[in-house]
Amino acid sequence: MERFGYAEDARQPVVLTIPGLNNSGAGHWQTLWEEQRGDCQRVDLGSWASPNRNAWVTRLDAAIREVNGPIVLAAHSLGCLAVAWWGALQSQAYGWPVTGALLVAPPDCDRMETPESIGGFGPTPRAQLPFPSIVVASRDDPYIFYERAHSIGKYWGSQFVDGGYSGHINAESGLGEWRQGQALLERLLDGAHEQAQMQRQLRPSLPIQCDHRWAGARAALNI
Repeated sequence: MERFGYAEDARQPVVLTIPGLNNSGAGHWQTLWEEQRGDCQRVDLGSWASPNRNAWVTRLDAAIREVNGPIVLAAHSLGCLAVAWWGALQSQAYGWPVTGALLVAPPDCDRMETPESIGGFGPTPRAQLPFPSIVVASRDDPYIFYERAHSIGKYWGSQFVDGGYSGHINAESGLGEWRQGQALLERLLDGAHEQAQMQRQLRPSLPIQCDHRWAGARAALNI
């Protein structure tokens, strides 16, 4: 796998996009971000049509370890559950190497009617994520009740954002490049830059380390 990051300044954040079931095709905001932005790279989780929780978390972990610098995750649908499981199973210090995550339209994997294809990702982790995060949910998402999405956001310690009536917040939602989502992503990237700047000031000649004062960046996101 290609190593991401920047040779001259490894503190530049990289956005790893994490699709859900069946991957994200043309017209999906993740695909458009990858085409239009210079900081986005898709994680190949494999087995898109028949996902396996452990395999997806393992591939996500490998992708994170390949990055030389701060990371912001931008996940959609079942990809959000992969991120939540990664956060629950890994022992990263708060805010490093993953400095934040945008979690869009997580499905409810705990309902009785949950399709077998995604049921293996349940029960939904209730552990607080070890990085600042934003959960975006639609009021008419067919895969989760709005109130349930709000509860999941509380479990994860996330800021919760109302996505309006946008279906599953995917290509069929007609969002195009989804400017609201990019604005939220930029907030997380600002936090990543703040962390990198702090580390340059504290130990300019050493590799970046997690600093607990990153909590200030988390507070700036109101979470």
